[in-house]
Amino acid sequence: MHDDRTLIESRLKRVLEERIRPAIHPESVPLEVGIWTAPDEPVPVAEGIAAPRTPIAAGDAWGAPWGTSWLTVSGAVPEAWAGRTVEALIDLGFDANMPGFQCEGLVYRPDGSPVKGLNPRNQWVRVADRASGGEEVLLHVEAASNPVILDYHPFLPTELGEKETAGDTPQYRLARMDLAVFDETVWQLVIDLEVLGELMAELPVEGARRWEILRAVESALDAIDLQDVNGTAGAARARLVEVLSSPAEPSAHRISAVGHAHIDSAWLWPLRETVRKVARTTANMTALLEDEPDFVYTMSQAQQYAWIKEHRPEVYARVKKAVSEGRFVPAGGMWVESDTNMPSSEAMARQFVHGKRFFLEEFGVENEEAWLPDTFGFAGGLPQIIKAAGSKWLLTQKISWSQVNSFPHHTFWWEGIDGTRIFTHFPPIDTYNCSMKGKEIAHAVRNFKDKGRARHSIAPTGWGDGGGGTTREMVAKAARLRDLEGSARVRWERPAEFFAKAEAEYPHAPVWVGELYLELHRATLTSQARTKQGNRASENLLREAELWAATASVRAGVPYPYEELDRIWKTVLLHQFHDILPGSSIAWVHREAERTYAAVAEELNGIIGRAQRVLAGDPTAGGAMVFNAAPHERAGVPAGGARVAATAGDSTAQARPDGGFVLDNGLLRVTVDGRGLVVSVLDLVSGRETLAPGAAANLLQIHPDFPNMWDAWDVDQFYRNTVTDLTEADEVVLAEESARAVSVRVTRTFGASRAVQTLRLAAGAKRLDLDTEVDWHETEKFLKAAFPLDVHTDRYASETQFGHLFRPTHTNTSWEAAKFEACNHRFVHIEEPGWGVALVTASTYGHDVTRTVRPEDGGTTTTVRMSLLRAPRFPDPHTDQGVHRFRHALVPGASIGDAVREGYRINLPERVVPGDAEVVPLVSVADEAVVVSAVKLADDRSGDVVVRFYESRGGRARTRLTTDFGWDGVTVCDLLERPLADVLPGAVRGEDGGAELSLRPFELVTLRFAGAGQRG
Repeated sequence: MHDDRTLIESRLKRVLEERIRPAIHPESVPLEVGIWTAPDEPVPVAEGIAAPRTPIAAGDAWGAPWGTSWLTVSGAVPEAWAGRTVEALIDLGFDANMPGFQCEGLVYRPDGSPVKGLNPRNQWVRVADRASGGEEVLLHVEAASNPVILDYHPFLPTELGEKETAGDTPQYRLARMDLAVFDETVWQLVIDLEVLGELMAELPVEGARRWEILRAVESALDAIDLQDVNGTAGAARARLVEVLSSPAEPSAHRISAVGHAHIDSAWLWPLRETVRKVARTTANMTALLEDEPDFVYTMSQAQQYAWIKEHRPEVYARVKKAVSEGRFVPAGGMWVESDTNMPSSEAMARQFVHGKRFFLEEFGVENEEAWLPDTFGFAGGLPQIIKAAGSKWLLTQKISWSQVNSFPHHTFWWEGIDGTRIFTHFPPIDTYNCSMKGKEIAHAVRNFKDKGRARHSIAPTGWGDGGGGTTREMVAKAARLRDLEGSARVRWERPAEFFAKAEAEYPHAPVWVGELYLELHRATLTSQARTKQGNRASENLLREAELWAATASVRAGVPYPYEELDRIWKTVLLHQFHDILPGSSIAWVHREAERTYAAVAEELNGIIGRAQRVLAGDPTAGGAMVFNAAPHERAGVPAGGARVAATAGDSTAQARPDGGFVLDNGLLRVTVDGRGLVVSVLDLVSGRETLAPGAAANLLQIHPDFPNMWDAWDVDQFYRNTVTDLTEADEVVLAEESARAVSVRVTRTFGASRAVQTLRLAAGAKRLDLDTEVDWHETEKFLKAAFPLDVHTDRYASETQFGHLFRPTHTNTSWEAAKFEACNHRFVHIEEPGWGVALVTASTYGHDVTRTVRPEDGGTTTTVRMSLLRAPRFPDPHTDQGVHRFRHALVPGASIGDAVREGYRINLPERVVPGDAEVVPLVSVADEAVVVSAVKLADDRSGDVVVRFYESRGGRARTRLTTDFGWDGVTVCDLLERPLADVLPGAVRGEDGGAELSLRPFELVTLRFAGAGQRG
């Protein structure tokens, strides 16, 4: 037989595109359209519906950037269409290639009830299944003219991302605005031919199945009269019945499809627009659930449910109904799909606390899975947090984006730093926006790396980011793929159903230990420094507010600010979303975040101040109480307590002939040369030099930084090829000289920018404090601070949630080489046996560590560089311009315990409050390796005291936790403060009101003390 395969495939493509698809709506009449444009921000639904309209027609321009227009479409069903299915086709000027990244709409009835969303691939609104002739049609559309930020030429700088700079030029032109007949038979034929054509293209040419499909398609096309598609579509469908009925092979891969619309809580649009994106999508999905009995839809992010509950209650009512029926499935159990690298231990825990609690209270649903399809890598402390929240599974897709190494598994056990294992799945379909195309299904089958041992995977299906979610076409395709020869078997299933099956068939899946590092988007650890500093400051203030408010409540009966703390936590958690905290959103988002963090700081400082003033006693007594919120004693002030601080030691400064200075406090001797660079840090206790011979520390270095794509997200390894050391100083002067501390101020100018650094050596402190203020006006540059250390080691430690993890300093393999930029929380620590160095930070996250061998003496130089600032131009063309302040400290001779302590110290400075009353801590631990991460009152307002703590050094710890308040009983709890069945046997009350504790390395424990009150 002659090979006519290409001929028939080309025929199918053209006939589908030019004849059959247009026949889905064979008859149409235009609708009348009126428009009203809101003068500024979106208005309530009733106001939008009631506003006066002016005429507008297809082809007319509308919609300034970020504007809202209310359209009214009206018409009447022609008498000749009586008894037929009729739809309104409303095209706002969509580009079908950009679902979710342009204009959108939400359709309302005249009474204000929602109908469905309008999106580039979802432009229809059902008017009647069986229309009556002359039936009146009246619909209102809230249309959002969101500008296109990520265009066909991506990553170009644009001012459209800030409302004040976006201008008022109309962004769109109305396209088709019609009433039309919907031909169900033709639509079904289109789905038949798409499924078969897409499947055929993925089958081997030499296989019989491909040719069977080809001949069936050819026969169906022969049955079509191209001048009467609607009259012959049924005959064409009949010729496809047999080929569509052939069942899948018994060994076929199983795909659990779940409706999905990954909606970034902010990204190329502001938070306020996400509220409406969620409303449009959920209106779409609840409507689709009513039409499709087999369909199941899932949505994560409790914040998004809370938004529509507050702002679109009419849509939320439909969501609640669908959830109660078990078909609209809350997923993930987190407040938002957050970044997981940078949030603190407590913040990561509270993501689950607030997310799971919302789903439990609103729907009675408890999630067992964490759902993070788009997050930029996963910290090694996360498995323990997931388990402590009462969950046991994790889904993500993002690791498939890694540039260098292909992850070896799709289904596996992920082991965290403490040994906790979480059953984890990466969908081999490699997308969270599956559209049920044949190439996607075939890719999932071919790509699945656990074949032979497992056969289940999941496919999140639908257009995300405001693209409208799952479409009726996707549902129809999935129905045909349920049991079709040559394809995987597709079923609509809830995430929990998938995970239960996957774990049951593969209980001994392979294990991956440590972080899940994304080999991409590394620069998100640095971009938008103000957002990151606002996050860190908010986390620290929340710790203080809970601690001092709980102490004031137990000691003095001061009302605990439950509502305020709950609201503030949710605000901070929202801003940890994986495109806000990482710095990859438009300017509008980050300017708004800066204002939000300022308001959060003001409110939390008010809570802290009020509690401390009550606790400090008489402010007129002439005393000064030092409050210590850190988990370690310092200057004689206990952790979590207050008293008069002790003073110790002395510090001196001597001028050098070269214009530099030598600072000395009896513990360290620091030499700053005439260039303002640190050329020696001598540990006087051990007699050891910290810096590599001939090297200079606190060296600012600047690199060109223009990645191949994803400007705010990426830093590509070639940035290291060019570097400028900023060694010229405008000024090196002694800034402070007292017994308490000595400091040197160094001023440098470079490019259009200026840096002022203060190097401070305090009396009694075995650390060099470094304050850096940068007035930054560079473009596409990367600023780092380098510390070349005389330490030989093949690994280093970085703090993460509830502990730390180790990374290599070498690049033996491609996996190690790919980690050329990594995340730390409060410290990076490098160590030889018996002696180490810590670099601690108050607000930066990105860093790199490299090692070289010196030819002069054969020693090893290990260089730690902290990432300070970038200046990408997309999506915010003015990223990080302006003044920034950073605080770091170099701690020579530091053990890992010292690194932990100094990391907390720099993040939680003491507060001095007038008064005369010593404050005994509510709780204290005997072993400094055990760190208290939270002291608070229970969220259920019972008055119980909740204490969370963890082993911080990576070893075993046995200690006693002592309380200074009365209580009736103690239980070990999960993160939601619910009792656990497997309580710690050592957590029992002692005679002095304490609890004996034995902890594994990095183990996290939450205790709840019932009946808490003052000691009698």
